Amino acid sequence: MNTGSAKWQRTLFIASFIVPTLAFFSLFTIYPVAKGLYYSLFDWSGMSQDKEFIGLDNFKALFQDPIVWRAIGNDYFLVLGKIIGIMLLATFFAVSLTRFNFKLAGFMRSIFFIPNVISVVVIGVLWSFIYNPQIGFLNAFLSLFTEDKVTIAWLGFMNHTIWMLLPPAIWAGIGFYMILLIAAIQNIPASYFEAAELEGAGQWKQFRSITLPLIWEQMKVSILNIMMTTLNGSFVIVWIMTEGGPDNSTQVMGSYLYQMAFRQYHFGFAAAIGVLILVLSLITTVVLQRLLRHETVELS
Repeated sequence: MNTGSAKWQRTLFIASFIVPTLAFFSLFTIYPVAKGLYYSLFDWSGMSQDKEFIGLDNFKALFQDPIVWRAIGNDYFLVLGKIIGIMLLATFFAVSLTRFNFKLAGFMRSIFFIPNVISVVVIGVLWSFIYNPQIGFLNAFLSLFTEDKVTIAWLGFMNHTIWMLLPPAIWAGIGFYMILLIAAIQNIPASYFEAAELEGAGQWKQFRSITLPLIWEQMKVSILNIMMTTLNGSFVIVWIMTEGGPDNSTQVMGSYLYQMAFRQYHFGFAAAIGVLILVLSLITTVVLQRLLRHETVELS
């Protein structure tokens, strides 16, 4: 076979995989980002063809808006809370279901994974009923320990409602990351644990010296994924449960973007919020990657 023809066929074969992927990435990622950046430079209601070019005025208004700063703070509060809550619980359950002989381990994995196959909208509605001041499960449970009926409006506190969004957000994410860590733990050679047991190492010592170092890469991926999905996707559960209230106390950047675009018809400003979300996501990803650098100990 001609060498030139073979190289051409190889190039064509590789291009047949790369070009469609690049085309989809450009269509659904690069183009929307570029279009959002373009719209952020205009004063536009989104309801007409008339757009007034205002340059960086939307970004100036963005940084002067106290709701934006509150939304950024809420976003990072949820990021930190979800990383801590999900990773602690997912790691605990993953280790418990792999390192201890539970007869119902398979069944328990399925139970923990159920929230991941439920729509986030359904989860938001479900937890809204749990927090309901009149018929909610939480108040009904607390009423068992008091003489009077408890009617606390859990989603009505100005300074504390954002805390109420953490349990459903954490609950919705535990199963997926638990399965990811279970797969990583099961790939650790059993001989490592057997050798550690012969040397008198307990379960905690085995976890700290064997399990944790060898699943650290999967944990880093999980942490980065939690951060990105929270900054870009916490909007749904916030909007379903509180719509950013009371008095914008639970606004996140995604919910404020939706409010400005589809409630107040200020698409230019909303596009500027979208650009800010992108920039913060990129910066946070870089910072987290540097913070999570860790050389694992090679076991012989």
